[in-house]
Amino acid sequence: MHRTTHTLRCQGRIIATALGCTALVLTATAAANATPHRDLARQTLPARDGWASLGTGTTGGAAARPAQVHTVTTWEEFRAALAGDGDAPRIIKVKGTLDATAAGCAAFEAAGYDFDTYLADYDPAVWGYDTPVSGAQEDLRAASADNQAQAIKAYVPANTTIVGVGRDAGIVGASLQIKGVDNVIVRNLTLESPLDCFPQWDPTDGATGAWNSEYDSLVVYGATHVWIDHNTFTDGRHPDSSLPSYYGELYQQHDGELDIVRGADLVTASWNVFADHDKTLMIGNSDSAGDTDRGKLRVTLHHNLFRAVVERAPRVRFGQVDTYNNHYIVDKDAYAYSFGIGAESRLVAEANSFTLPAGVGAGRILKKWKDAPVTAERNHVNGREVDLVAVHNAEVPEETLRSGAGWTPTLRTRVDHPRAVPLLVGHRAGAGRLR
Repeated sequence: MHRTTHTLRCQGRIIATALGCTALVLTATAAANATPHRDLARQTLPARDGWASLGTGTTGGAAARPAQVHTVTTWEEFRAALAGDGDAPRIIKVKGTLDATAAGCAAFEAAGYDFDTYLADYDPAVWGYDTPVSGAQEDLRAASADNQAQAIKAYVPANTTIVGVGRDAGIVGASLQIKGVDNVIVRNLTLESPLDCFPQWDPTDGATGAWNSEYDSLVVYGATHVWIDHNTFTDGRHPDSSLPSYYGELYQQHDGELDIVRGADLVTASWNVFADHDKTLMIGNSDSAGDTDRGKLRVTLHHNLFRAVVERAPRVRFGQVDTYNNHYIVDKDAYAYSFGIGAESRLVAEANSFTLPAGVGAGRILKKWKDAPVTAERNHVNGREVDLVAVHNAEVPEETLRSGAGWTPTLRTRVDHPRAVPLLVGHRAGAGRLR
C-alpha cells in the first residue's frame, strides 16, 4: 500500500509527517518550559515568554523568605495570607479547594431583602420596560450584592505567587483581583466561576430586558507584569444550562472568566483551559476608556484551550494582543465568535487551531465590533490552513475587516505548527498538568 506523507517544518527541522511534528514539539516544548528551579512555587516567567517578560520580567514571589511562604487550606487563611507582609515577596500555596461562598447566598442577604418580592415589584407586566428598576427591593438587592462582594473578592498584592499544590487545588466562588500592582503569578489552580447571588434586572437592556451579573474569576485591573499559567477556568457545578429563567430571560449569574482592563499591561496567559462559559475573556472593557487603555493592554495568549465557550476568546479594545498556538473547540449549539475586534484594537492571531462542527462556518471565528485592523495568518480550521479575514469578509460582507494589525510580535519562545496544537495543548494545558 502506498502511504502519503506530508513534509512540515518544525523549529527549522524538516520531518516527514504532522504526527512526527507533534511528537517533536511535545518533547521540545516540555524542555523549553522547564525551569532550573525544582520548586514550582519559585519558578518565574521564562525570558521572551510574551508581553509579561518585557522589561523587568515577571518573578512573582520567587524571592520570598521562609516566613512569607504560606500554605492555606481555607478561604479565610488565603485572604489572611494576602493581607500581611506589605509588598514583600510572598508565596501562597493553595492546598485542596477553597470555598468563598461556603455559607450560601442567604448569608449575604440584607435585612428585608426578599427575592419573591423583588420579582413581584419589577415584573415587566407591572414595571414595564422603559425605565431602570428602583425602590426598596432594588436598594436591598444592591446592599446584599455589596455584602457578597466584600466576602468573595480577594486583592492580590505586588510580588506574589499563588500556586496550587498537586493536581486538585482550586478556588470556588471567588473573584481574584490583581489591581494596580506589579509582578504577580497565578498557576495551577482550578477556578470555578463565582455565582452572583443577586443579579440585577435591567428592563431597558435589549428589547425584552436582561439579568446582569457581577464577578469575574480573575480580574487584572491597572496591573502590570502578570503571568497566568496552567489554570482551569470553568463554570463547574453551575453551567448556564442549570440556571433558571425569570421574566422569560435567563437568570444570568456569571460574568467573565478572565478580564484584563483599565490600563492593565504586560500580561502573559499560557497553557490555561477556558471551558463551558459565555463571556470568557475580555481585554479592555469600554470604548470610552482610551485615556487609560491606549498604549496599554499588551497581552499574550498562547497554548490555551478554549473549549465550548460562546464568545470573547478574546474580545479586544485598544490592546496589542498576540494570540498564537491556542486550540478552540467549538460547540455548535452555543457559539457566537472567538476573536472580537473592538475599538482601536491591534490583534495578531497566528498559528491557532480551530475544531469546528458541521454547520459552523469559519467566517464566524472573527467578529467586528468596531473598525480596526487585524492580522490573522497560518490559522488552521479542521486541519487545513484558512485565511480567516478573507473567509469572514466573504461570509459576513456587512462586517468587512481590514488585514494587517501594523505590528509584529517578537516576544515568543517558540511557535508550534498549528497541526500539532490540538494534541499538544490537549495534553498539557490546564491545572494539574505542570511538570
